[in-house]
Amino acid sequence: MRRPLLILTAITFLTWVGARVTAVALPLVALAETGEAWATGLVGGMSGLPLLTVGWWGRGLRERLVSGRALAVVMLVHVAGLAIVPVAALAGQVGAVSLCASGLVTGVAGALLGPAERALVADLADAGRHDGAAGADGAGGTAARWLAWQDLAHRVSMIFAPPLGAWLVVAWGAEPLLWCQAAVVLVGAAAMLGVPRAGGRTTGRGGAGPTPVLAVLRAHPQVAVGVVAAGVGGLCWFGFSLGLAVLGVEHGIPGALIAAGMSGYGATSVAASLAAPLVVDRLPRLATAVGAWAVLGLSFAALPAVVPSVAGVALVAAVGGLATPFGIAALNALVSEQTSGAERRAAFTAETVLHSGGASLGLLVGGAVIGWVGAGPVLVATGAVQVAVAVVGLGAARRLQDRGRRAVGSVDALQGRAQVVRAGVDAAG
Repeated sequence: MRRPLLILTAITFLTWVGARVTAVALPLVALAETGEAWATGLVGGMSGLPLLTVGWWGRGLRERLVSGRALAVVMLVHVAGLAIVPVAALAGQVGAVSLCASGLVTGVAGALLGPAERALVADLADAGRHDGAAGADGAGGTAARWLAWQDLAHRVSMIFAPPLGAWLVVAWGAEPLLWCQAAVVLVGAAAMLGVPRAGGRTTGRGGAGPTPVLAVLRAHPQVAVGVVAAGVGGLCWFGFSLGLAVLGVEHGIPGALIAAGMSGYGATSVAASLAAPLVVDRLPRLATAVGAWAVLGLSFAALPAVVPSVAGVALVAAVGGLATPFGIAALNALVSEQTSGAERRAAFTAETVLHSGGASLGLLVGGAVIGWVGAGPVLVATGAVQVAVAVVGLGAARRLQDRGRRAVGSVDALQGRAQVVRAGVDAAG
């Protein structure tokens, strides 16, 4: 199972590199073809709609995405969506309709692919360990470790892909880069055909039908707490990204603070991602998954105190970046260990919807909130919210665990009494 897992990790890396390169080129094509600044965000905005609603429309589809062949079909849909804008550009017909159509099609594919890829990674790693392949570590590592490697592949692309995109725009022009991403995803789809379906032990639910996301979260309260904390973290991200941008303008150094914050956060998050696969199997699951967002929240709240120091902002942001990959690795481990099959796909879908959807929603309303309250107070407030959610979540999870232990103890006691009664009846007989 090691080879399919390596293929999945490589596909994650390549597709994210392509996506980040295209993120540089696509607004330029939209602006050049339409002459309207508002059109530059249409693809990104429309792609968020399928993500926010995938828990509803994707319920039946996600349970069929249990093999590389099925994921390759979704990737081909993604290729079709990516090709809409460059084809329209060739015909000189780039406009709101083509941009919105591209966003919707790629959004549908992306909303299905992300959770399905993580679930398949966990399925294959579990199957490898179950079959006893590659010694004690099965497929070369636990599901938690392989998911951490996948997150590393995603984060590494953040460092070099945007500058690469900017250089390629100058060297080639923006429009050819759109064809490049379609080609990269097409290659990924071909490679995905080499990824098998995991054993039936981890993928199926028989004839039980689609699994609602909310039902899965209710059945696994620790997973629910971790997913909600990640969702709140995504929602509060605008305090950092927009807040630092506004503070830089207010202090007469536009761009400097957000660049320092992103650089500090990005550098330590990549460094932590390198370490996460090596230590994830030893991390306490829920405490790490929730506590990481509390650390990020504390770094948000501390940022106004060091503004306008560029070095101070970079250092404080680096603390948050150091914690986040460990939290994501622990949450992925929690999902992979407590769920399987359709439940696993539903849980990863919930994580994607709440975190990525929350980030989109925060960016949508964040500018208005900052304009009303101010960037500094918003940073403090978004940080405090993340800390509060972490504390409340951990408390709630412990209460639910204690309640579960008491329930198990009561059942054991009743079973013991029943055995005593049966023994007495047998003796009397």
